[in-house]
Amino acid sequence: MFENLTERLSRTLRNITGMAKLSESNIQEPLKEVRTALLDADVALPVVNTFISNITAKAIGQTIGDKLTPSQYFVKLVNDELVALMGEANQTLNLQAQPPVVVLVAGLQGSGKTTSCGKLAKYLQEQQKKTVMLVSCDVYRPAAIQQLETVASAVGASYFPSNAQQKPTDIVRDAIAAAKKSYADVLIVDTAGRLHVDNEMMQEVQQLHKACNPTETLFVVDSMTGQDAANTAKAFNDALPLTGVILTKIDGDARGGAALSIRQITGKPIKFLGVGEKLEALEPFHPDRIASRILGMGDVLSLIEEIERKVDKEKAEKLSKKIIKGQGFDLNDLREQLKQMSNMGGIAGMLDKMPGMGALPAELKNQAMHDKQFKRMISIIDSMTPKERARPALIQGSRKRRIANGSGTQIQDVNKVLKQHEQMQKMLKKVSSKGGMMKMMRGLQGMLPPGAMPPGGFK
Repeated sequence: MFENLTERLSRTLRNITGMAKLSESNIQEPLKEVRTALLDADVALPVVNTFISNITAKAIGQTIGDKLTPSQYFVKLVNDELVALMGEANQTLNLQAQPPVVVLVAGLQGSGKTTSCGKLAKYLQEQQKKTVMLVSCDVYRPAAIQQLETVASAVGASYFPSNAQQKPTDIVRDAIAAAKKSYADVLIVDTAGRLHVDNEMMQEVQQLHKACNPTETLFVVDSMTGQDAANTAKAFNDALPLTGVILTKIDGDARGGAALSIRQITGKPIKFLGVGEKLEALEPFHPDRIASRILGMGDVLSLIEEIERKVDKEKAEKLSKKIIKGQGFDLNDLREQLKQMSNMGGIAGMLDKMPGMGALPAELKNQAMHDKQFKRMISIIDSMTPKERARPALIQGSRKRRIANGSGTQIQDVNKVLKQHEQMQKMLKKVSSKGGMMKMMRGLQGMLPPGAMPPGGFK
């Protein structure tokens, strides 16, 4: 996410060290680089011009103080302006209205609208502890209604049935009545998309809006369309009283222009980011954290929150006790760790949020590559017998050939898994030794920004 912009801005900001003070002459060159980086990221020109003007006005003639050098202050200005551009703080959904709270979801066809409805339902159920009902008012696209029903089933939300012969306004009225009857907290309404903005589409969604009077009207837009995403969001905002935006496919957007342009052009906040294909891949949008990622400083808070949500605490505690008791780390444990990391978005998903990782080569952050490796490793372990998983030392010669054949891999692939298991086992032995965990945590503390660790750090 934002790889190109992060690389350009990080390089530019690294090159401005050594300034004695900020002046119009010595910030001209770095500002030119920042401007080029933003334009290359497909940020809208008016947004770039405002961004550069604001930094210029705040940089020249300011008293910096003793705590920051002029170059550090310039980096701070860029960071603060990125935050201001994207909306200062996370804006949550308004769920305080009389239930059922109606959330109307609109957008173009192919933007990920129906999937976003499912992701939002999962998020509200798991993070907000709400009961959610989904309904489809898309009576045009083949199988759209069935798709939402499948998604609802996958996330465990209730589903109100509809069919292509009904009028969308009738569907939504009946769905609201059903949501009230079943005491649902939230009703998410999926609307019909079109391949482009047209009057017929706008009129229909306006009628739907009037019929259901939603508390939240969210616009779903594909981040990979860049400036077009912001312009389409503006067209919808002119027709509907939008309350926010869900920006999808952000994991495939190396530029970031849409995230940086939408708030400025529409005046509406980005409330969520779609960060992958899985139904749990939805994150609340925090402008300060995104600005930190863009500048290559990571997003430790989001990483910690993700670990809290997705790591199975019971299994982690069980493994910890097992290692402390000296019972070792077998291949069953390795398989479980691989599954946990996959749930976290793999190595690439974690690296994206860690400070200083923006400069890593692209191949190290290739999500598809890591997913493939994880699947291959799990397949290899699945081809072992229970005895072999518990006692990896048994796996020699003919056993390796059998495991490779059973998993459709090569013997060298089996050797790699065994080697990685051995290395992880050694590392965990060190960590479980007296003072090992504290030493590791103190080392980690030095890598993280202030506020990312508990007050007072690790003793």
